[in-house]
Amino acid sequence: MVASPETVACIIATYRQAAECNRATAARVGNLVELNHDVADEVMITADLHGNRVNFNKLWNLADLANHPRRHLIMQEVCHGGPTYPGGGCMSHRMLEDVALYKTQFPEQFHFLMSNHELAELTDYPITKHRRVLNLSFRCGLRERYGDAAEEVRLACLDFLASLPLAARCGRAFICHSLPEKVDQLGFDVSVFDRPLEEEDFACNGAAFRLVWGRDFRPENAAAFARLVSAELLVHGHEPCPTGFEIPNNQQVILDCCTEHACYLVLRPLEKLSPGELVDRIQHLG
Repeated sequence: MVASPETVACIIATYRQAAECNRATAARVGNLVELNHDVADEVMITADLHGNRVNFNKLWNLADLANHPRRHLIMQEVCHGGPTYPGGGCMSHRMLEDVALYKTQFPEQFHFLMSNHELAELTDYPITKHRRVLNLSFRCGLRERYGDAAEEVRLACLDFLASLPLAARCGRAFICHSLPEKVDQLGFDVSVFDRPLEEEDFACNGAAFRLVWGRDFRPENAAAFARLVSAELLVHGHEPCPTGFEIPNNQQVILDCCTEHACYLVLRPLEKLSPGELVDRIQHLG
């Protein structure tokens, strides 16, 4: 059933309010959310969800932000995946709407990071999987839900996506969707975290594009990027992990939240963890 005009107006207003909340987050500096001990006791980090409603709800309930005012939750990548409408079209836009709603309810504790799938929606960059164009399926889902108002809803959604932070820092840990490729050879424009984003940052080989699309997990590459962002630990999503997480080198951990083996990580701003201790801190969603 197509949503009522009142529902459409509510979704649009929520997206717009959430975009303002993203831009006004007190811990945000440029395009980076700085979670130090002044604002956080612990930070719960999750990764790719891709429309998995069961895992999304479990993670949100576990975070329980209302009863833990100094706990922060970092989420990423909900677009593309999960159930579809009977008439066709991806329903993951409804999870993105929930993300926007939660940002309005917990503007200082909840942080949703830019990922490659959200960036693809923002820039109309085509993503295909199993011979399906995921962007097209996403738009079909909007059309199924909102009918003639689908484009108006999509434009409000794009404003929200454009407001997303690129990364977060928790103590000596740097959290972003992935790791740019060949940083040890090509370098990386870290000014992207400090300045207003420009159109070229989102284009192929732009700084934001490289940040969310790379899959170069060589130790040398991780070390080069960690030096540039003054971090000892890098936490990412992006890469499918059959066991829920991977540690490809001594400076990186990759999380995956869209499978039955979903994992999340809890960090505290003042602590420094060895790789062995870090494994103990990774939790299976169950």
